[in-house]
Amino acid sequence: MFKIMLVCALAALVAANENADVVRLVSEVNPDGFKTDLALSDGTVQQAVGDVHGNIDGSFEWISKEGEHIRVQYKADENGYQPQSDVLPTPPPIPDAIVRAIAWIAAHPSKDAH
Repeated sequence: MFKIMLVCALAALVAANENADVVRLVSEVNPDGFKTDLALSDGTVQQAVGDVHGNIDGSFEWISKEGEHIRVQYKADENGYQPQSDVLPTPPPIPDAIVRAIAWIAAHPSKDAH
């Protein structure tokens, strides 16, 4: 089922970008996993490798309307979807007072905790 969705997503990516030509298209489905590799003439690239257990390592990239090169790498496994990119939002740093409070709590466990 996932492989069908992946192929549909690739087709949608190509269809959404009507002004680009397909430069490279590899789509291998084997009993032990799959491999996809798509490159368009406008700089859009998508690659993924999956195994029989449903684990996937992949990436996708494109040039934004502002001319910025965007790249997202991801892993999808038993821990969920884990994207990594410089363009993804990140949480703010934990304030020093909170870090010190957590360290103090860890060093002084409650007497009720066993």
